Amino acid sequence: MLKQHLQFKLSQKLSPQQIQLMKLIQLPTQAFEQRLKQELEENPALEIGKEDSGDSQEDDFGETYDDGADNESINADDINVDDYLSDDEIPDYRTKANNSSADDEERNIPYAAGISFNQFLINQLNTVYLSDVEWSIAEFLVGSIDESGYIRRPIADILDDLAFTQNIYTDEETIQKVLKLVQELDPPGVGARSLEECLIIQLKRKEQTPRVALAMAILEKSFDQFTKKHYKKLIQKHDVTEAELKDAIAEIEKLNPKPGGSYAGNNRIIEHVVPDFSIKIVDGELELTLNGRNAPELHVSREYHNMLKGYKDSKDKSQSQKDAVMFIKQKLDSAKWFIDAIRQRQQTLYVTMNAIMNYQNDYFLTGDERNLRPMILKDIADEIGMDVSTVSRVANSKYVDTPYGTKLIKEYFSESMKNDQGEDVSTKEIKKILETVISSESKKKPLTDDRLAKLLKDQGYPIARRTVAKYREQLGIPVARLRKQI
Repeated sequence: MLKQHLQFKLSQKLSPQQIQLMKLIQLPTQAFEQRLKQELEENPALEIGKEDSGDSQEDDFGETYDDGADNESINADDINVDDYLSDDEIPDYRTKANNSSADDEERNIPYAAGISFNQFLINQLNTVYLSDVEWSIAEFLVGSIDESGYIRRPIADILDDLAFTQNIYTDEETIQKVLKLVQELDPPGVGARSLEECLIIQLKRKEQTPRVALAMAILEKSFDQFTKKHYKKLIQKHDVTEAELKDAIAEIEKLNPKPGGSYAGNNRIIEHVVPDFSIKIVDGELELTLNGRNAPELHVSREYHNMLKGYKDSKDKSQSQKDAVMFIKQKLDSAKWFIDAIRQRQQTLYVTMNAIMNYQNDYFLTGDERNLRPMILKDIADEIGMDVSTVSRVANSKYVDTPYGTKLIKEYFSESMKNDQGEDVSTKEIKKILETVISSESKKKPLTDDRLAKLLKDQGYPIARRTVAKYREQLGIPVARLRKQI
């Protein structure tokens, strides 16, 4: 049997304006500038730069506007034009102080034009005599080379692709022949199918001295033992002295494992980091400033104001005028919301970074990472009375310029561990000590993770071997066997 009943429940929903604000907060400076440019292009009621003050305050817009009004259900006759022409108060966007500084000047970074890595290789092929079929195969092989300079596909797969996509029917022997020609292109090592082949190709281009010959023999006959640093086995197998082996390894270490990365003529745009904040030490005190490029001067278009005033003064209001005032209302509401959202973004960024700076006061005064306090997102969220997600948006995408370099804010966050005295210490402090210990170890006999754990315990940091291994991997440091040197 069907029944009808009432049910009450609480639900939390974000308005479109709140969602847009969260997106604005997340944007770093350069992306924010692009978003601002987009908004200025899409909304003619929004203008940037200092506004001409005009004759009197009656030309200002009031703060009263319908934030979430459904324009489709509003008639032009229902709009109180006086709300947009009010002279009761000066709106916030007219009285705010611009946080200007030396870094807010417009900077256009020029980029040099160039040719792609793929085209660079094709241009070299033009100097080699090839039949039509060989040229098509060579062009396909060059197109299969990745940014590192490798062809990471089996010859059999390339053979099938040539048949299905290029209508070229050939055999593996022909492809191997053309591949050898491709591997003679610059930079040396390009077109290799493995690291071993890449290094061997580069050695073949060198003058064949005894140390180069030994390096070639090691790569061709003992590549696995070489990568695992089994030096004693290499000495026995190749019947060489330790000094000769050391010279051969030094020759291999000069080679480029990623020949594609050495191409200097590429036209990839390098990402430039623009700090969102700046921290300076002035008379022993920390001083925080927000990048002036995050605080643009925005105002509502005076032309749109004049349109509304003209509509109000008009005695006979045509349908086209009513349609126009509906459009104007929508654009003015959007412009004033965007101005307010920018102001809230500035405030949120400054308050969050200020709390982080005060929390890590000792670090920012000294630059010593051992002075970094354990800090998680919730610590700052509780401090400023905001949600953890808001702090995360600021920390994950913003950079701060400090006396010790420009760093991503999230790098200052870390979990805590207790030392032997029961005090909370940052995991970053432990990692820094671990890095220092490993850098000073004997490379002939590197310290194992068990030995590192014991040394850290002796220094007052009782952590397990598996934790040492985790921190070592996070620091990008290989295991003891791979740190071994002759």
